[in-house]
Amino acid sequence: MSGNSSRTALVLGGGGPVGGAWLTGVLAGLADAGIGLHRADVVIGTSAGAIFGSRLACGQPPRELYERQLAGDDRITLDVTTARTLRFLWAALGSRDPEHSVRRLGRAALGASTAPRSEMYDAVRTLLCGATDWPAKALRIAAVDALSGEVRAFDADTKADLVDAVAASCAVPLIWPPVALDGRRWIDGGSRSTANIQLAGGYDRVLAVVPIPHAVGPHPSAQQQAARLAAGGAAVSLVRPDRTDRRAMGRDMTANARVPAAARAGYARATALAAGVADVWLG
Repeated sequence: MSGNSSRTALVLGGGGPVGGAWLTGVLAGLADAGIGLHRADVVIGTSAGAIFGSRLACGQPPRELYERQLAGDDRITLDVTTARTLRFLWAALGSRDPEHSVRRLGRAALGASTAPRSEMYDAVRTLLCGATDWPAKALRIAAVDALSGEVRAFDADTKADLVDAVAASCAVPLIWPPVALDGRRWIDGGSRSTANIQLAGGYDRVLAVVPIPHAVGPHPSAQQQAARLAAGGAAVSLVRPDRTDRRAMGRDMTANARVPAAARAGYARATALAAGVADVWLG
């Protein structure tokens, strides 16, 4: 399809505070290059992408998202201990079967001692910067059922409040508690896919910004998911960190000291890729 008949989806992946900072740099760099992200018919967010996707859909400009990262205005602290990290890896890597792997992680999350629910919700509300109501623009927030491993996209037509949906998408297993919604308990939307690009199925043009291309465990990568959409006829642009970006981001995606450098790296990456992205996004 071409022209005004094309339906566009902007997919924003997860990646913790550092990955989220890189993502905002990409969004700002693309916007500054003249790529109108407001053209998106839907914004699909996972984890950190759910936070920044919500703010973007609610009208916060990409440049403001980016500058807040440079200034350190969106910082949070996650209590990621060695013991929690090892238990997370044991659960996620304990099976080569994707369904079994994500259910193992869900069970570990349900049985874990985590930060209080109130602390998680305070952090989410702070990061949303006042975006507490579903916007007029279509917005879908991905979370994973802790028991079944099913991925669900919450939106304005579901019974979930925006804050609840984003909290569910950000409920990092073993760090933050699962979120109870619609009779189920939900964990981080990135538990089996860091971007959930498959949720953009049916859209003609897809721009996916993915700070971490692979989830922990035997799950499809962002590149594999993008290739499947492309095989179905969609025009897909996948933006992910290169080696220089990864050096700027470091290994610890919760390290607030890395946030400004990660944001700048994302901006530079977007500037370098803008022409190719425009070919897909603008047609």
